[in-house]
Amino acid sequence: WLKLCKQDFESPSRVTETFSFLFLISVPMAEEAPSKSLVEGDQTSYGATEGTSKATGGWKWVMPWTWQWKLPSNPLSPTLLAEGLGTFCLVLVVGCAVTGPAPAPWAPTAIAALLMVMVYATGPISGGNLNPAVSLGLAISGKMPWLQMLKYWAAQLIGAFSAALAYRCICAPNYVMVAPILPFGAGSCFVAEFFYTFVLVFVVLNCAASKRTNPGSDPNQFYGLAIGFVIVAGGHAVGAVSGAALNPALALSLGNTSGKEIHWCWLWCVAELLGGASAAGVFRLLRREEFAEDATDETLQAHEPGLLVSSAAEFLGTFVLAFTVGMNLVSKSPSTAFSAAAALMCMVYSLGNISGAHLNPAVTLAVLLRGKCGRSKAACYVAAQLLGGLLAGLSVAAFQGVSANRRKSIQLTMGKHYGLWQASFAELFFTMILAYVVLTVATKEVPAEWKTKQNAYFGLAIGSCVTAGGFAAGSISGGELNPAVSLSIYMANVVNPGHLGIGPFVNLASFVFFELLGGALAAGLFRLTETGAGSAAKDDKVPVEEPKEVLDA
Repeated sequence: WLKLCKQDFESPSRVTETFSFLFLISVPMAEEAPSKSLVEGDQTSYGATEGTSKATGGWKWVMPWTWQWKLPSNPLSPTLLAEGLGTFCLVLVVGCAVTGPAPAPWAPTAIAALLMVMVYATGPISGGNLNPAVSLGLAISGKMPWLQMLKYWAAQLIGAFSAALAYRCICAPNYVMVAPILPFGAGSCFVAEFFYTFVLVFVVLNCAASKRTNPGSDPNQFYGLAIGFVIVAGGHAVGAVSGAALNPALALSLGNTSGKEIHWCWLWCVAELLGGASAAGVFRLLRREEFAEDATDETLQAHEPGLLVSSAAEFLGTFVLAFTVGMNLVSKSPSTAFSAAAALMCMVYSLGNISGAHLNPAVTLAVLLRGKCGRSKAACYVAAQLLGGLLAGLSVAAFQGVSANRRKSIQLTMGKHYGLWQASFAELFFTMILAYVVLTVATKEVPAEWKTKQNAYFGLAIGSCVTAGGFAAGSISGGELNPAVSLSIYMANVVNPGHLGIGPFVNLASFVFFELLGGALAAGLFRLTETGAGSAAKDDKVPVEEPKEVLDA
Protein backbone atom coordinates (compact mmCIF):
# COMPACT_ATOMS: atom_id res chain seq x y z
CA TRP A 1 0.00 0.00 0.00
CA LEU A 2 2.88 2.35 0.75
CA LYS A 3 4.35 1.52 -2.62
CA LEU A 4 0.99 2.42 -4.19
CA CYS A 5 0.97 5.80 -2.41
CA LYS A 6 4.43 6.57 -3.73
CA GLN A 7 3.26 5.79 -7.26
CA ASP A 8 0.24 8.06 -6.80
CA PHE A 9 2.40 11.08 -6.09
CA GLU A 10 4.71 10.21 -8.97
CA SER A 11 1.80 9.55 -11.39
CA PRO A 12 -1.01 12.14 -11.05
CA SER A 13 -3.24 10.04 -13.29
CA ARG A 14 -3.70 7.53 -10.43
CA VAL A 15 -4.72 10.05 -7.78
CA THR A 16 -8.39 9.24 -8.37
CA GLU A 17 -7.75 5.51 -7.80
CA THR A 18 -5.92 6.24 -4.54
CA PHE A 19 -8.72 8.36 -3.12
CA SER A 20 -11.19 5.65 -4.09
CA PHE A 21 -9.10 3.19 -2.09
CA LEU A 22 -9.02 5.47 0.95
CA PHE A 23 -12.78 5.91 0.68
CA LEU A 24 -13.30 2.17 0.79
CA ILE A 25 -11.26 1.77 4.00
CA SER A 26 -12.97 4.69 5.73
CA VAL A 27 -15.66 3.95 8.34
CA PRO A 28 -18.77 5.85 9.37
CA MET A 29 -18.42 7.50 12.78
CA ALA A 30 -21.44 8.30 14.99
CA GLU A 31 -21.46 10.78 17.83
CA GLU A 32 -23.23 8.34 20.11
CA ALA A 33 -23.01 4.58 20.55
CA PRO A 34 -25.64 2.27 19.07
CA SER A 35 -28.75 1.74 21.13
CA LYS A 36 -28.81 -0.83 23.91
CA SER A 37 -31.05 -3.13 21.89
CA LEU A 38 -28.38 -3.52 19.22
CA VAL A 39 -25.71 -4.23 21.80
CA GLU A 40 -27.88 -6.92 23.34
CA GLY A 41 -28.37 -8.60 19.96
CA ASP A 42 -31.86 -7.61 18.77
CA GLN A 43 -32.74 -8.52 15.21
CA THR A 44 -32.14 -5.16 13.64
CA SER A 45 -30.28 -4.22 10.54
CA TYR A 46 -26.55 -3.60 10.91
CA GLY A 47 -25.82 -0.02 11.94
CA ALA A 48 -29.47 0.84 12.66
CA THR A 49 -30.30 2.80 15.77
CA GLU A 50 -33.50 3.15 17.68
CA GLY A 51 -35.00 5.50 20.19
CA THR A 52 -33.57 8.95 20.60
CA SER A 53 -29.98 8.27 19.61
CA LYS A 54 -28.63 10.91 17.31
CA ALA A 55 -26.33 9.58 14.64
CA THR A 56 -24.47 11.74 12.21
CA GLY A 57 -24.34 10.85 8.59
CA GLY A 58 -20.85 12.26 8.17
CA TRP A 59 -17.75 10.36 7.22
CA LYS A 60 -14.29 10.53 8.73
CA TRP A 61 -11.18 9.51 6.90
CA VAL A 62 -9.29 6.84 8.84
CA MET A 63 -5.81 5.92 7.71
CA PRO A 64 -4.57 2.35 8.27
CA TRP A 65 -1.92 3.39 10.75
CA THR A 66 -4.62 4.92 12.99
CA TRP A 67 -6.69 1.75 13.20
CA GLN A 68 -7.18 0.51 16.76
CA TRP A 69 -6.30 -3.15 17.00
CA LYS A 70 -7.92 -5.12 19.81
CA LEU A 71 -5.64 -7.85 21.15
CA PRO A 72 -7.30 -11.16 21.98
CA SER A 73 -7.81 -11.87 25.67
CA ASN A 74 -5.09 -13.92 27.42
CA PRO A 75 -6.27 -17.55 27.49
CA LEU A 76 -3.60 -18.53 30.04
CA SER A 77 -3.72 -18.03 33.80
CA PRO A 78 -1.57 -15.07 34.99
CA THR A 79 -0.49 -17.13 38.00
CA LEU A 80 0.82 -19.96 35.82
CA LEU A 81 2.55 -17.50 33.50
CA ALA A 82 4.21 -15.86 36.51
CA GLU A 83 5.42 -19.24 37.79
CA GLY A 84 6.76 -20.22 34.40
CA LEU A 85 8.47 -16.87 33.87
CA GLY A 86 10.05 -16.81 37.33
CA THR A 87 11.35 -20.37 37.01
CA PHE A 88 12.63 -19.60 33.50
CA CYS A 89 14.66 -16.65 34.80
CA LEU A 90 16.01 -18.66 37.74
CA VAL A 91 17.21 -21.60 35.64
CA LEU A 92 18.69 -19.31 33.00
CA VAL A 93 20.74 -17.42 35.61
CA VAL A 94 21.91 -20.68 37.20
CA GLY A 95 23.07 -22.05 33.87
CA CYS A 96 24.89 -18.87 32.86
CA ALA A 97 26.40 -18.23 36.31
CA VAL A 98 27.76 -21.75 36.69
CA THR A 99 29.15 -22.12 33.16
CA GLY A 100 30.16 -18.51 32.57
CA PRO A 101 33.49 -16.82 33.30
CA ALA A 102 32.25 -15.09 36.48
CA PRO A 103 34.20 -15.91 39.67
CA ALA A 104 32.79 -19.11 41.20
CA PRO A 105 32.30 -17.64 44.72
CA TRP A 106 29.83 -15.12 43.29
CA ALA A 107 27.59 -17.69 41.59
CA PRO A 108 25.48 -18.43 44.72
CA THR A 109 25.07 -14.70 45.31
CA ALA A 110 23.90 -14.10 41.74
CA ILE A 111 21.40 -16.96 41.97
CA ALA A 112 20.18 -15.79 45.38
CA ALA A 113 19.71 -12.25 44.10
CA LEU A 114 17.67 -13.45 41.12
CA LEU A 115 15.52 -15.69 43.32
CA MET A 116 14.92 -12.83 45.74
CA VAL A 117 13.80 -10.34 43.09
CA MET A 118 11.61 -12.87 41.28
CA VAL A 119 9.93 -13.83 44.56
CA TYR A 120 9.16 -10.17 45.15
CA ALA A 121 8.05 -9.71 41.53
CA THR A 122 5.81 -12.77 41.22
CA GLY A 123 4.78 -13.09 44.86
CA PRO A 124 1.70 -10.83 44.55
CA ILE A 125 0.65 -12.74 41.41
CA SER A 126 1.27 -16.41 42.08
CA GLY A 127 2.97 -16.56 45.46
CA GLY A 128 6.43 -16.81 43.89
CA ASN A 129 6.94 -20.54 44.45
CA LEU A 130 9.26 -21.13 41.45
CA ASN A 131 10.08 -24.55 42.89
CA PRO A 132 8.06 -27.80 42.95
CA ALA A 133 9.36 -28.59 46.44
CA VAL A 134 8.00 -25.27 47.69
CA SER A 135 4.61 -25.96 46.09
CA LEU A 136 4.56 -29.41 47.68
CA GLY A 137 5.34 -27.96 51.10
CA LEU A 138 2.56 -25.40 50.72
CA ALA A 139 0.09 -28.09 49.66
CA ILE A 140 0.95 -30.36 52.61
CA SER A 141 0.58 -27.38 54.95
CA GLY A 142 -2.87 -26.64 53.59
CA LYS A 143 -1.75 -23.36 52.03
CA MET A 144 -2.45 -24.47 48.45
CA PRO A 145 -5.00 -26.84 46.81
CA TRP A 146 -3.48 -30.02 45.44
CA LEU A 147 -4.82 -29.39 41.94
CA GLN A 148 -3.23 -25.95 41.97
CA MET A 149 0.06 -27.56 43.01
CA LEU A 150 -0.02 -29.84 39.95
CA LYS A 151 -0.69 -26.85 37.69
CA TYR A 152 2.22 -25.01 39.26
CA TRP A 153 4.46 -28.02 38.74
CA ALA A 154 3.60 -28.07 35.05
CA ALA A 155 4.27 -24.33 34.66
CA GLN A 156 7.55 -24.55 36.59
CA LEU A 157 8.81 -27.50 34.54
CA ILE A 158 7.90 -25.83 31.25
CA GLY A 159 9.71 -22.67 32.30
CA ALA A 160 12.73 -24.63 33.56
CA PHE A 161 13.17 -26.76 30.41
CA SER A 162 12.71 -23.71 28.18
CA ALA A 163 15.43 -21.89 30.13
CA ALA A 164 17.72 -24.94 29.96
CA LEU A 165 17.48 -24.95 26.18
CA ALA A 166 18.06 -21.18 26.08
CA TYR A 167 21.18 -21.29 28.26
CA ARG A 168 22.61 -24.16 26.18
CA CYS A 169 22.34 -21.92 23.14
CA ILE A 170 23.93 -18.98 24.97
CA CYS A 171 26.72 -20.85 26.77
CA ALA A 172 27.52 -23.61 24.26
CA PRO A 173 29.62 -25.72 24.33
CA ASN A 174 29.60 -25.43 28.15
CA TYR A 175 26.89 -27.18 30.13
CA VAL A 176 25.85 -27.96 33.72
CA MET A 177 25.89 -31.59 34.78
CA VAL A 178 23.80 -32.69 37.77
CA ALA A 179 25.91 -35.36 39.45
CA PRO A 180 27.98 -35.95 42.61
CA ILE A 181 31.15 -33.90 42.85
CA LEU A 182 33.94 -36.32 43.63
CA PRO A 183 34.95 -37.66 46.06
CA PHE A 184 31.41 -37.32 47.49
CA GLY A 185 28.98 -40.11 46.68
CA ALA A 186 25.27 -40.48 46.23
CA GLY A 187 24.53 -40.61 49.97
CA SER A 188 26.30 -37.35 50.77
CA CYS A 189 24.63 -35.59 47.86
CA PHE A 190 21.20 -36.91 48.84
CA VAL A 191 21.60 -35.58 52.40
CA ALA A 192 22.94 -32.22 51.17
CA GLU A 193 20.07 -31.66 48.75
CA PHE A 194 17.51 -32.89 51.28
CA PHE A 195 18.74 -30.68 54.10
CA TYR A 196 19.06 -27.35 52.32
CA THR A 197 15.84 -27.86 50.38
CA PHE A 198 14.28 -28.47 53.79
CA VAL A 199 15.74 -25.15 54.98
CA LEU A 200 14.51 -23.33 51.87
CA VAL A 201 10.93 -24.60 52.14
CA PHE A 202 10.91 -24.07 55.90
CA VAL A 203 11.89 -20.43 55.42
CA VAL A 204 9.19 -20.00 52.75
CA LEU A 205 6.52 -21.43 55.04
CA ASN A 206 7.54 -19.34 58.05
CA CYS A 207 8.23 -16.04 56.28
CA ALA A 208 5.75 -16.04 53.40
CA ALA A 209 2.93 -18.43 54.34
CA SER A 210 2.62 -18.17 58.12
CA LYS A 211 -0.49 -16.29 59.23
CA ARG A 212 1.22 -15.25 62.44
CA THR A 213 4.13 -13.74 60.55
CA ASN A 214 1.77 -12.19 57.99
CA PRO A 215 -1.36 -10.77 59.64
CA GLY A 216 -4.04 -9.96 57.11
CA SER A 217 -3.76 -6.21 57.63
CA ASP A 218 0.02 -6.00 58.09
CA PRO A 219 2.07 -8.58 56.13
CA ASN A 220 5.85 -8.53 56.38
CA GLN A 221 8.17 -7.29 53.63
CA PHE A 222 11.27 -9.36 54.40
CA TYR A 223 10.03 -12.69 52.99
CA GLY A 224 11.84 -12.38 49.64
CA LEU A 225 15.12 -11.42 51.31
CA ALA A 226 14.98 -14.41 53.65
CA ILE A 227 14.06 -16.85 50.86
CA GLY A 228 16.76 -15.65 48.49
CA PHE A 229 19.57 -15.78 51.03
CA VAL A 230 18.99 -19.47 51.72
CA ILE A 231 20.80 -19.96 48.41
CA VAL A 232 23.80 -18.03 49.74
CA ALA A 233 23.90 -20.28 52.81
CA GLY A 234 23.38 -23.58 50.98
CA GLY A 235 25.27 -22.68 47.82
CA HIS A 236 28.54 -22.07 49.64
CA ALA A 237 27.99 -24.88 52.17
CA VAL A 238 27.18 -27.81 49.84
CA GLY A 239 27.87 -26.38 46.39
CA ALA A 240 31.08 -28.45 46.37
CA VAL A 241 29.12 -31.57 47.35
CA SER A 242 26.04 -31.74 45.13
CA GLY A 243 25.93 -28.40 43.33
CA ALA A 244 23.15 -27.16 45.65
CA ALA A 245 20.29 -27.31 43.16
CA LEU A 246 17.60 -27.30 45.91
CA ASN A 247 14.89 -27.28 43.23
CA PRO A 248 13.45 -30.30 41.35
CA ALA A 249 12.62 -28.22 38.27
CA LEU A 250 16.20 -26.96 38.17
CA ALA A 251 17.73 -30.40 38.68
CA LEU A 252 15.53 -32.12 36.08
CA SER A 253 15.92 -29.45 33.40
CA LEU A 254 19.69 -29.02 33.71
CA GLY A 255 20.30 -32.73 34.21
CA ASN A 256 18.25 -33.93 31.26
CA THR A 257 19.58 -31.31 28.84
CA SER A 258 23.23 -31.97 29.72
CA GLY A 259 23.24 -35.38 28.05
CA LYS A 260 25.65 -36.66 30.73
CA GLU A 261 24.65 -39.09 33.49
CA ILE A 262 21.05 -37.94 33.43
CA HIS A 263 19.97 -40.57 35.97
CA TRP A 264 21.40 -38.51 38.84
CA CYS A 265 18.88 -35.69 38.45
CA TRP A 266 16.07 -38.03 39.51
CA LEU A 267 17.84 -38.79 42.79
CA TRP A 268 18.22 -35.04 43.34
CA CYS A 269 14.51 -34.59 42.63
CA VAL A 270 13.47 -37.22 45.18
CA ALA A 271 15.74 -35.74 47.87
CA GLU A 272 14.41 -32.23 47.28
CA LEU A 273 10.75 -33.27 47.33
CA LEU A 274 11.34 -35.18 50.57
CA GLY A 275 13.01 -32.09 51.99
CA GLY A 276 10.00 -29.98 51.10
CA ALA A 277 7.59 -32.47 52.65
CA SER A 278 9.69 -32.68 55.84
CA ALA A 279 9.75 -28.90 56.12
CA ALA A 280 5.95 -28.86 56.02
CA GLY A 281 5.86 -31.42 58.85
CA VAL A 282 8.24 -29.43 61.07
CA PHE A 283 6.29 -26.25 60.27
CA ARG A 284 3.13 -27.90 61.57
CA LEU A 285 4.90 -28.99 64.77
CA LEU A 286 6.33 -25.55 65.54
CA ARG A 287 3.23 -23.58 64.56
CA ARG A 288 0.34 -25.79 65.64
CA GLU A 289 -1.68 -22.74 66.63
CA GLU A 290 -2.09 -21.78 62.97
CA PHE A 291 -4.00 -24.98 62.22
CA ALA A 292 -6.61 -24.50 64.94
CA GLU A 293 -10.15 -24.13 63.60
CA ASP A 294 -10.79 -20.94 65.58
CA ALA A 295 -7.47 -19.26 64.71
CA THR A 296 -7.76 -15.54 63.93
CA ASP A 297 -5.23 -12.77 63.47
CA GLU A 298 -5.93 -11.57 67.01
CA THR A 299 -5.48 -14.96 68.65
CA LEU A 300 -2.36 -15.72 66.62
CA GLN A 301 -0.70 -12.43 67.53
CA ALA A 302 -1.49 -13.00 71.22
CA HIS A 303 -0.22 -16.61 71.15
CA GLU A 304 2.84 -17.46 73.28
CA PRO A 305 4.63 -20.67 72.22
CA GLY A 306 5.40 -23.15 74.96
CA LEU A 307 8.89 -23.79 76.32
CA LEU A 308 9.23 -27.10 74.48
CA VAL A 309 8.35 -25.54 71.11
CA SER A 310 10.63 -22.55 71.73
CA SER A 311 13.54 -24.78 72.73
CA ALA A 312 13.00 -26.94 69.63
CA ALA A 313 13.14 -23.80 67.49
CA GLU A 314 16.42 -22.80 69.15
CA PHE A 315 17.85 -26.27 68.54
CA LEU A 316 16.86 -26.25 64.85
CA GLY A 317 18.14 -22.74 64.16
CA THR A 318 21.46 -23.34 65.91
CA PHE A 319 21.93 -26.64 64.07
CA VAL A 320 21.38 -24.94 60.69
CA LEU A 321 23.87 -22.18 61.57
CA ALA A 322 26.58 -24.47 62.95
CA PHE A 323 26.20 -27.02 60.15
CA THR A 324 26.53 -24.26 57.55
CA VAL A 325 29.72 -22.99 59.17
CA GLY A 326 31.21 -26.49 59.35
CA MET A 327 30.39 -27.40 55.75
CA ASN A 328 32.00 -24.18 54.54
CA LEU A 329 35.15 -25.14 56.41
CA VAL A 330 35.11 -28.66 54.96
CA SER A 331 34.78 -27.33 51.40
CA LYS A 332 37.31 -24.53 52.06
CA SER A 333 34.87 -21.89 50.96
CA PRO A 334 36.28 -18.34 50.78
CA SER A 335 32.85 -16.99 51.84
CA THR A 336 32.31 -18.79 55.14
CA ALA A 337 31.36 -15.60 56.98
CA PHE A 338 28.88 -14.53 54.30
CA SER A 339 27.31 -17.99 54.13
CA ALA A 340 27.00 -18.21 57.93
CA ALA A 341 25.50 -14.73 58.06
CA ALA A 342 22.91 -15.71 55.45
CA ALA A 343 21.98 -18.85 57.42
CA LEU A 344 21.64 -16.84 60.63
CA MET A 345 19.52 -14.17 58.94
CA CYS A 346 17.12 -16.72 57.42
CA MET A 347 16.66 -18.53 60.72
CA VAL A 348 16.19 -15.29 62.67
CA TYR A 349 13.44 -14.20 60.28
CA SER A 350 11.82 -17.66 60.39
CA LEU A 351 11.95 -18.33 64.13
CA GLY A 352 11.90 -14.81 65.55
CA ASN A 353 8.26 -14.89 66.67
CA ILE A 354 8.54 -18.43 68.04
CA SER A 355 11.54 -18.30 70.37
CA GLY A 356 13.16 -14.94 69.69
CA ALA A 357 15.75 -16.76 67.56
CA HIS A 358 18.73 -16.27 69.87
CA LEU A 359 20.61 -19.26 68.39
CA ASN A 360 23.61 -18.28 70.51
CA PRO A 361 24.27 -18.77 74.25
CA ALA A 362 26.01 -15.39 74.41
CA VAL A 363 22.92 -13.69 72.97
CA THR A 364 20.68 -15.59 75.39
CA LEU A 365 22.85 -14.36 78.28
CA ALA A 366 22.55 -10.78 77.00
CA VAL A 367 18.76 -11.06 76.68
CA LEU A 368 18.58 -12.57 80.18
CA LEU A 369 20.55 -9.65 81.65
CA ARG A 370 18.36 -7.30 79.62
CA GLY A 371 15.35 -8.67 81.50
CA LYS A 372 13.56 -10.09 78.45
CA CYS A 373 14.05 -13.78 79.27
CA GLY A 374 13.50 -15.81 82.44
CA ARG A 375 16.21 -17.95 84.01
CA SER A 376 14.52 -21.28 83.35
CA LYS A 377 13.84 -20.38 79.74
CA ALA A 378 17.42 -19.15 79.29
CA ALA A 379 18.78 -22.42 80.70
CA CYS A 380 16.62 -24.47 78.31
CA TYR A 381 17.65 -22.28 75.39
CA VAL A 382 21.35 -22.65 76.13
CA ALA A 383 21.00 -26.43 76.47
CA ALA A 384 19.13 -26.65 73.13
CA GLN A 385 21.71 -24.44 71.42
CA LEU A 386 24.66 -26.45 72.68
CA LEU A 387 22.94 -29.68 71.67
CA GLY A 388 22.31 -28.27 68.20
CA GLY A 389 25.97 -27.27 67.90
CA LEU A 390 27.12 -30.68 69.13
CA LEU A 391 25.01 -32.62 66.60
CA ALA A 392 26.01 -30.24 63.83
CA GLY A 393 29.68 -30.94 64.61
CA LEU A 394 29.09 -34.69 64.39
CA SER A 395 27.28 -34.27 61.05
CA VAL A 396 30.07 -32.12 59.64
CA ALA A 397 32.62 -34.73 60.73
CA ALA A 398 30.71 -37.36 58.75
CA PHE A 399 30.93 -35.22 55.60
CA GLN A 400 34.60 -34.46 56.18
CA GLY A 401 35.32 -38.17 56.54
CA VAL A 402 34.39 -38.73 52.87
CA SER A 403 35.76 -35.46 51.50
CA ALA A 404 39.07 -34.62 49.90
CA ASN A 405 40.11 -32.97 53.18
CA ARG A 406 39.54 -36.00 55.39
CA ARG A 407 43.22 -36.16 56.36
CA LYS A 408 43.39 -32.48 57.26
CA SER A 409 42.66 -31.03 60.69
CA ILE A 410 39.99 -28.37 61.12
CA GLN A 411 40.87 -27.11 64.57
CA LEU A 412 39.39 -24.45 66.80
CA THR A 413 42.48 -22.31 67.10
CA MET A 414 43.93 -18.86 66.56
CA GLY A 415 45.35 -17.65 63.26
CA LYS A 416 48.98 -17.81 62.31
CA HIS A 417 51.18 -15.30 64.17
CA TYR A 418 48.41 -14.56 66.70
CA GLY A 419 48.26 -15.58 70.34
CA LEU A 420 45.38 -17.04 72.31
CA TRP A 421 44.72 -13.82 74.19
CA GLN A 422 44.51 -11.87 70.91
CA ALA A 423 42.04 -14.36 69.42
CA SER A 424 39.99 -14.39 72.63
CA PHE A 425 39.67 -10.60 72.70
CA ALA A 426 38.67 -10.60 69.04
CA GLU A 427 35.89 -13.06 69.91
CA LEU A 428 34.85 -10.89 72.87
CA PHE A 429 34.67 -7.68 70.86
CA PHE A 430 32.72 -8.98 67.86
CA THR A 431 30.40 -11.13 69.99
CA MET A 432 29.66 -8.00 71.99
CA ILE A 433 28.73 -6.18 68.78
CA LEU A 434 26.46 -9.05 67.71
CA ALA A 435 24.67 -9.26 71.07
CA TYR A 436 24.32 -5.48 71.32
CA VAL A 437 22.70 -5.29 67.88
CA VAL A 438 20.30 -8.08 68.84
CA LEU A 439 19.25 -6.16 71.95
CA THR A 440 18.74 -2.89 70.10
CA VAL A 441 16.90 -4.14 67.01
CA ALA A 442 15.03 -7.21 68.26
CA THR A 443 14.07 -6.67 71.92
CA LYS A 444 12.44 -3.23 71.69
CA GLU A 445 8.91 -2.44 70.63
CA VAL A 446 8.26 -1.02 67.19
CA PRO A 447 7.80 2.77 67.45
CA ALA A 448 4.16 3.75 67.82
CA GLU A 449 4.35 6.26 64.96
CA TRP A 450 5.20 3.53 62.42
CA LYS A 451 2.36 2.58 60.11
CA THR A 452 3.40 -1.07 60.37
CA LYS A 453 4.09 -3.20 63.40
CA GLN A 454 6.47 -5.38 61.38
CA ASN A 455 10.22 -4.94 61.90
CA ALA A 456 11.70 -5.68 58.48
CA TYR A 457 15.39 -5.13 59.18
CA PHE A 458 16.18 -7.00 62.39
CA GLY A 459 17.28 -10.23 60.71
CA LEU A 460 19.44 -8.44 58.16
CA ALA A 461 21.09 -6.37 60.90
CA ILE A 462 21.85 -9.42 63.04
CA GLY A 463 23.18 -11.44 60.10
CA SER A 464 25.36 -8.55 58.96
CA CYS A 465 27.16 -8.62 62.31
CA VAL A 466 28.40 -12.10 61.43
CA THR A 467 29.49 -10.90 57.99
CA ALA A 468 31.48 -8.05 59.59
CA GLY A 469 32.92 -10.05 62.47
CA GLY A 470 33.59 -13.16 60.41
CA PHE A 471 35.67 -11.39 57.80
CA ALA A 472 37.32 -9.00 60.28
CA ALA A 473 38.31 -11.60 62.87
CA GLY A 474 38.39 -14.68 60.65
CA SER A 475 42.17 -14.65 60.25
CA ILE A 476 42.66 -13.96 63.98
CA SER A 477 40.29 -16.31 65.77
CA GLY A 478 38.06 -17.82 63.09
CA GLY A 479 35.21 -15.41 63.86
CA GLU A 480 32.86 -17.92 65.53
CA LEU A 481 31.15 -15.32 67.82
CA ASN A 482 29.02 -18.12 69.26
CA PRO A 483 29.82 -20.74 71.93
CA ALA A 484 27.59 -23.29 70.15
CA VAL A 485 29.50 -22.83 66.89
CA SER A 486 32.82 -23.08 68.75
CA LEU A 487 31.64 -26.34 70.32
CA SER A 488 30.54 -27.61 66.91
CA ILE A 489 33.95 -27.02 65.35
CA TYR A 490 35.73 -28.59 68.30
CA MET A 491 33.53 -31.71 68.25
CA ALA A 492 34.06 -32.16 64.51
CA ASN A 493 37.80 -32.06 65.19
CA VAL A 494 37.44 -34.63 67.98
CA VAL A 495 35.67 -37.06 65.65
CA ASN A 496 38.01 -36.42 62.72
CA PRO A 497 41.37 -35.28 64.18
CA GLY A 498 43.29 -35.28 60.91
CA HIS A 499 47.05 -35.20 60.67
CA LEU A 500 47.45 -32.52 63.40
CA GLY A 501 45.26 -34.25 65.98
CA ILE A 502 42.75 -32.66 68.33
CA GLY A 503 43.26 -29.01 69.13
CA PRO A 504 43.88 -27.86 72.73
CA PHE A 505 40.78 -27.83 74.94
CA VAL A 506 41.95 -24.55 76.42
CA ASN A 507 41.12 -22.89 73.11
CA LEU A 508 37.49 -23.98 73.40
CA ALA A 509 37.29 -22.91 77.05
CA SER A 510 38.84 -19.51 76.35
CA PHE A 511 36.68 -18.81 73.30
CA VAL A 512 33.46 -19.78 75.08
CA PHE A 513 34.32 -17.71 78.16
CA PHE A 514 35.16 -14.57 76.20
CA GLU A 515 32.12 -14.96 73.93
CA LEU A 516 29.85 -15.16 76.98
CA LEU A 517 31.66 -12.18 78.48
CA GLY A 518 30.97 -10.29 75.26
CA GLY A 519 27.26 -11.02 75.66
CA ALA A 520 27.31 -9.72 79.23
CA LEU A 521 29.15 -6.54 78.20
CA ALA A 522 26.59 -5.99 75.45
CA ALA A 523 23.79 -6.01 78.03
CA GLY A 524 25.67 -3.42 80.06
CA LEU A 525 26.25 -1.20 77.02
CA PHE A 526 22.59 -1.50 76.11
CA ARG A 527 21.53 -0.27 79.53
CA LEU A 528 23.95 2.67 79.34
CA THR A 529 22.94 3.74 75.85
CA GLU A 530 19.22 3.30 76.43
CA THR A 531 19.39 5.24 79.71
CA GLY A 532 21.34 7.99 77.99
CA ALA A 533 18.82 8.13 75.17
CA GLY A 534 15.97 8.37 77.66
CA SER A 535 17.71 11.13 79.63
CA ALA A 536 18.47 13.07 76.46
CA ALA A 537 14.86 12.80 75.39
CA LYS A 538 13.72 14.12 78.75
CA ASP A 539 16.27 16.94 78.65
CA ASP A 540 15.00 17.98 75.24
CA LYS A 541 11.62 18.77 76.76
CA VAL A 542 12.39 22.16 78.31
CA PRO A 543 9.66 23.15 80.78
CA VAL A 544 7.78 26.27 79.82
CA GLU A 545 7.24 28.84 82.59
CA GLU A 546 3.55 29.30 83.39
CA PRO A 547 2.13 32.82 83.14
CA LYS A 548 1.93 34.62 86.52
CA GLU A 549 -1.82 35.03 86.41
CA VAL A 550 -2.30 31.31 85.93
CA LEU A 551 -0.08 30.56 88.94
CA ASP A 552 -1.97 33.07 91.08
CA ALA A 553 -5.25 31.52 90.13
